[in-house]
Amino acid sequence: MPVRQLRLVVTATDYDEAVHFYRDVLGLGERDAVQSPDGRVMILDAGQATLELAEPATAEYIDQVEVGRRVAGHIRVAFEVTDTATVTAALADAGAEVLAEPRRTPFRSTNARLNGPAGLQLTLFQMD
Repeated sequence: MPVRQLRLVVTATDYDEAVHFYRDVLGLGERDAVQSPDGRVMILDAGQATLELAEPATAEYIDQVEVGRRVAGHIRVAFEVTDTATVTAALADAGAEVLAEPRRTPFRSTNARLNGPAGLQLTLFQMD
């Protein structure tokens, strides 16, 4: 059976902060929102989804290239953007912790690393 969609589901303790950051600042489009008896869920459209699997040594190398040291857990979310510097600045203004400013990588991209709301570590990348 072919998979039709990859959906990353994140439990956000501060739901409003996470919605503001990912929808309003990062610009992920609102696909659907549902109110349950006990809370809310919003599905944001992030364009094309892929699943990137990396061996531990490779994940360490990527951290070294992007940040200069090992910082990621076993899950990191990467967003392709058109201007890494501009988006990094906007997310920092919205409360993200910048771990590494945009830099050219051997992957033919300009990448930045941030800690965002809901405990997500983010890579922003712009293909060069």
